[in-house]
Amino acid sequence: MIVNDNQLPGRVLAVIPARGGSKGVARKNIRSIGGKPLIAYTIEIANAIQHMLYRAVVSTDDPEIESVARRYGGDVPFLRPAELSGDRVPTLPVLQHAVNFVEEQGQTTIDWVLLLQPTTPFRSIEDIDATLALAQQGGCDSIISVVQVFAEHPIFIKRIENERLLPFNLEEKEGTRRQDCHPPAYIRNGAVYLTRRDIIMNANSIWGKVIRPYVMPPERSVNIDGELDLKLAEALIRERQEQSPEA
Repeated sequence: MIVNDNQLPGRVLAVIPARGGSKGVARKNIRSIGGKPLIAYTIEIANAIQHMLYRAVVSTDDPEIESVARRYGGDVPFLRPAELSGDRVPTLPVLQHAVNFVEEQGQTTIDWVLLLQPTTPFRSIEDIDATLALAQQGGCDSIISVVQVFAEHPIFIKRIENERLLPFNLEEKEGTRRQDCHPPAYIRNGAVYLTRRDIIMNANSIWGKVIRPYVMPPERSVNIDGELDLKLAEALIRERQEQSPEA
């Protein structure tokens, strides 16, 4: 199901943040995966859902990323100011800067901010569609995508104290299988954050207080944080290309 205009929750601004510095993987946002830079996958999704959006912009502090983003069809209307550059700048002020810029330029007020991080390249149009449908239902400050965890369930997480291995939070009984873990546990996968504009601008939060989950499958939840993640993403893209040679 693809939402139509009267099912949209209002004016939606998509923001693709792509800073130049990267600790885990150097120049991560423009590293080549499957024959094109990582950021290209998110730009392509943003362009494919233009009918659902007021606008989609790339926010970067790096001229090379700006050039690459434009080459793949990204809208890069500004370079971030110096105070929003560097690897210690949180995402919130980056979103606030983008909202202020777009609203001033368009002489309008948006309703929702859709954060699309380049490090999760496998989100689909249907994922965005479903997230917007949840927003249309109302009653929440944000919708955040998650994926169910199994081997990483909190019951299996430990801490070391005085050379002893202890439960971090929940006690694991010997012989516990992952299918025995209840309730199910989920982790944010970084693919989709959709937040009310007033929560970001007035409450200074990306999450807000009332968060609605959108559950995604593992194969679309790869979040690239290190070289191993890059190799996994490359393998998945290669598999897709072999299954659909024309894609």
